[in-house]
Amino acid sequence: MTLEKRKLGRTCLDVSAIGLGGAGIGGIYQNTVADRDTVETVELALTSGINFIDTSPLYGESERRLGIALRGVDRKSYFLSTKTGTHPNYKQDYSWDGTLHTVENSLKLLGADYFDILLVHDPELIEPVFAKRGALEALEWLREQGVVRNIGLGQRRHDFHKQAIKSERFDVILTFNDYHVTRTTALTEGLLEIAAEHNIGVLNGSPMGHGLLTGVDPRTLHTPHLVERDAKAATKFYDWCQSKKLNQKAIVLQSCLKQPLIHCTLTGAKNKQELHENLDALHEEIPDYVWEDLKTLKLTEGQV
Repeated sequence: MTLEKRKLGRTCLDVSAIGLGGAGIGGIYQNTVADRDTVETVELALTSGINFIDTSPLYGESERRLGIALRGVDRKSYFLSTKTGTHPNYKQDYSWDGTLHTVENSLKLLGADYFDILLVHDPELIEPVFAKRGALEALEWLREQGVVRNIGLGQRRHDFHKQAIKSERFDVILTFNDYHVTRTTALTEGLLEIAAEHNIGVLNGSPMGHGLLTGVDPRTLHTPHLVERDAKAATKFYDWCQSKKLNQKAIVLQSCLKQPLIHCTLTGAKNKQELHENLDALHEEIPDYVWEDLKTLKLTEGQV
């Protein structure tokens, strides 16, 4: 079964509906990830039809490991995205110089000549991004040089996303932990609709709710910054899947793909085994009644 491709907004990118997120392979969730794990994971992703890879200087060893894994791979066979603004040595630096430095460093680590997407990452304030000789001007200059093909914003705050979209200077947004079975704020708060109106590409990160929806009993997890509502919804979903003997990952990932206003959902598999599980979950047959029953659980915000 081939992976569906979707046009990423007004970009020229036809991306796989599922992409490979680089946080897990960077080792930020655990320290047992090896370089070989990344090589095997990337090989499986590309041979399985995944053509979009996203990373960040924030994700530990992710850029370096991906650089090893992508060495010698046809550059036209995949799209590559990274970020600026959250490098450990340049935290919340959205200046011209800081942006050029981090992009140059990312190019070296990844062994790349250009990025298909460069995302401004997690600004606490949006003003420095738009400022004279700020990150946005730097990225626009890099686009003129051919180093950056498309510019995006990656973070949670919808007001910042909406400002970026309405400026008409951004091509893509990446929102995370904002659209999955227990949280749909990207839709209910109008972000997806505004993005569609402006023909902006939408990347969906953290579909597993920062680990709460992976199929492990949420009551056994110790997730940092856990929101009580999220934990309660995830537990309710887990118990329901257990009682119905349903593959939780299959429902989580396939529910994201059912949303046409999202172009690519990122899976943060840290090794080949996890990616195999995610791919199998995508192709698993789910009875139609499951989707109707899922609605009656009322798992999303304001309902739990």
